[in-house]
Amino acid sequence: MAPLERRVLLAVSTLGAGGAERVVSELANEWAHKGWKVALLTLSAQALDHYRVDSNVHRIALDMLGDSRSAWQGIYGSLKRCLAIRRAVRRFSPQVVLSFVDQMNVLVLAATAGTGIPVIVSERIDPRRHRLPKRWSAARRLLYPFARALVVQTNSVASWAKAIVQAENVRVIPNFLRSLSSLPSIDSRSSDEVLAVGRLDRQKGFDVLLRALAKVRGTHPGVKLTILGEGPERNVLEELARDLRILDSVHLPGVVKHPEQWMARCTLFVLPSRYEGFPNALLEAMALGCAVVAADCDSGPRELVSDGDNGLLVPPGDVEGLANAIRVLLSDPDMQRRFGDRAAGVRERYARERIVREWEALIARCIEQPRAIGT
Repeated sequence: MAPLERRVLLAVSTLGAGGAERVVSELANEWAHKGWKVALLTLSAQALDHYRVDSNVHRIALDMLGDSRSAWQGIYGSLKRCLAIRRAVRRFSPQVVLSFVDQMNVLVLAATAGTGIPVIVSERIDPRRHRLPKRWSAARRLLYPFARALVVQTNSVASWAKAIVQAENVRVIPNFLRSLSSLPSIDSRSSDEVLAVGRLDRQKGFDVLLRALAKVRGTHPGVKLTILGEGPERNVLEELARDLRILDSVHLPGVVKHPEQWMARCTLFVLPSRYEGFPNALLEAMALGCAVVAADCDSGPRELVSDGDNGLLVPPGDVEGLANAIRVLLSDPDMQRRFGDRAAGVRERYARERIVREWEALIARCIEQPRAIGT
């Protein structure tokens, strides 16, 4: 029997260099390759895309991003975006809309009200820690119950979701692992090379990592830290590294096209985040056989790392604890090798085919059932 054709529109604010954006682009490409009719809508202009999509994906770039100078200007801008989204959705006429990230989810739900088109919204970070402005938080609580399904990435965030929408409409679907090269040999890794990846903002905790590195240098003077990514905290982090007198040990090359090549060379990978959703970078580093140290956030890392078995977990914000964990791994190549071998097990747990099937099953239920998706 031929596979059933679907007509799906995916929506996200931008296709910049972020985890949600990567997932959206890969889902769009996956379904386009299967012969589905797929559209991908962003508020940003296509020229700002970091991720590229297949030529068979209908790309809708509204070019309507911009900061508001006042509350009234913000409301007016949101109304204009809602109307533009509504027109685009009506023109494409999808069977279902998938929207990603909190504020975009609110806009899409408002834009599709009364159309009868089922909308699946997806939270991509821990909403208990990532605070929205009050008007957006209120709008989320008002509109999320109208979504056909609310997708979160971990069971801990699912408990938050079930306080907003009916429990049977909540689904836990983690990120899948993108295609990566074969595992490198541990012997090919550089000595005392520490790697971190993420947007340069306070959430990611790179200030904590820099302070930990300053302590590690006392016992490992040759340690080097590379942080891949870009963001508003670059100047702050560079100034902190200067104040800590470790600037010569820190490299901030910005966004790179193939972070997995850096993961294949590092001694260990560190995720020092204050909070997370489901960290793609940690997943990829583990799949590449890296020894990892991660902050034990309320959501995300503990889904991947079993402390002392395939990596080390430390409390978020704990400079001394992070420094100690880094010291332990830098000093023990056997532990690095053991953790790296066991970490690679995430390749099977988060295989692309398995996770994509979960999305496809949810889409089928939302299309086939006129109201709530049920269990």
